Amino acid sequence: MRKAWLLLMVSIVSILVLAGCGTKSKEDVTTALGKKVEEMKSYESNAKMTLQTGAEPQVYEVQIGHKKPALYRVNLKNAQKDQSQIIIRNEEGVFVLTPALNKSFRFHSEWPQNSSQAYLYESLINDINKDPDATFTATEEHYVFETKTNYQNNKLLPTQEITLNKKDLSPVSVKVMDPDKKPLVLVEFSGFKFDASFDGDAFDVKKNMTGAQLELPTSGQVSDEKDNAFSVMIPGDIPAGSEMKEQKEVATENGKRVVTTFSGDKSFTLVQERARYSDVSTSSFISGEPVDLGFTVGALTENTLTWHYQGVDFTLASQDLSQDEMMMVARSVQGAAVK
Repeated sequence: MRKAWLLLMVSIVSILVLAGCGTKSKEDVTTALGKKVEEMKSYESNAKMTLQTGAEPQVYEVQIGHKKPALYRVNLKNAQKDQSQIIIRNEEGVFVLTPALNKSFRFHSEWPQNSSQAYLYESLINDINKDPDATFTATEEHYVFETKTNYQNNKLLPTQEITLNKKDLSPVSVKVMDPDKKPLVLVEFSGFKFDASFDGDAFDVKKNMTGAQLELPTSGQVSDEKDNAFSVMIPGDIPAGSEMKEQKEVATENGKRVVTTFSGDKSFTLVQERARYSDVSTSSFISGEPVDLGFTVGALTENTLTWHYQGVDFTLASQDLSQDEMMMVARSVQGAAVK
């Protein structure tokens, strides 16, 4: 009887030891993630990005491609609103393409290294490794980290929940949350492939512009009619100490320009006018940094923020707003049309 009891105890201890050997700690997983990023040569993936920052959820299809050391292509599409933009980083710089306008804009920028990017794998792993206070849990199939974000101009989204596959450490989903832990951005990955192969011109601006335009519906190109109307929009979120003072319409050779002025301690001006389609593909240099507004990519300087959305060009200018506040205002414009 005693011998049988000893054998039973040895068996139980062995099972516990083996179970312990199969459990990875936070340090084990972060080390493995760092090694994964170091050894991978490239990746590509599809994703669905859902934004909860407006009156209604906005859903975007995202196609991501990356090849070391610094080639990137991110294609963002909102099929319901014919909204499409492509971010490219190649040897010549950082470009934001707007196929519906036949225009591209070039930045001298460190994107994407200068801030968090919810749809870029190495950015997520970098955020995990740089946050000593990141929390870690393991489920049957996934590793889950909650970390601080690294958005230079966005304190409204301070944390993110990153879920990874245990099997190959590929991303499953990312939830970017507000200070109350409410998810405002959800990225869900599908078809993630490490060490993907790309054509030689996969990151070429002209090639990507041509390919994207072939996929545009007829309604995707901005009309060139001078009297082409558009719905005037105002921001849903404005800083305390601001109030709408005046809205006036100015006639231009291309139609109309609407100027909305907000006064108070945090004064600013919002200008919007119909975007013009370019018959000849153009590329312009923009001073500032490309910033992700969720529904589009804008250009941010110290006192201005410009962006394109649904066939309209927007310019937000202020001497009083911080860059955080300018981005907050801009993000809320897309949800508040005024008749």
